Amino acid sequence: QVHVVESGGDSVQAGGSLRLSCAASTYTYYSAYCMAWFRQAPGKEREGVATYDSVGSTGYADSVKGRFTISKDNAKNTLYLQMNNLKPGDTAMYYCAAHPVRLSECYLRPGGYNFRGQGTQVTVSS
Repeated sequence: QVHVVESGGDSVQAGGSLRLSCAASTYTYYSAYCMAWFRQAPGKEREGVATYDSVGSTGYADSVKGRFTISKDNAKNTLYLQMNNLKPGDTAMYYCAAHPVRLSECYLRPGGYNFRGQGTQVTVSS
């Protein structure tokens, strides 16, 4: 059983920064070809935020480009999401996920990804 723990969420004011972490208990999960961050606000569908593939290529939703940065620390088996210039619209529960299939290109839709953690809450006030 894979255990995934997301952390780093908090309540901040608009313009603030947070760094989210995602630690997986198994290297197999962590070393998936595509890892990603998703978020889900109350009453809304889960949406992709950023992706990271095994060669270090990244992808971002238009809404976070230039503000968020996804990265991995292989020594710690941890995926990160640095979030700067946060906006109230970023308020959501954030989840990390891994895709079990080797893809030609990572994508931002949640379908097909494995979600194993409980998420971490980010609240941004104006």
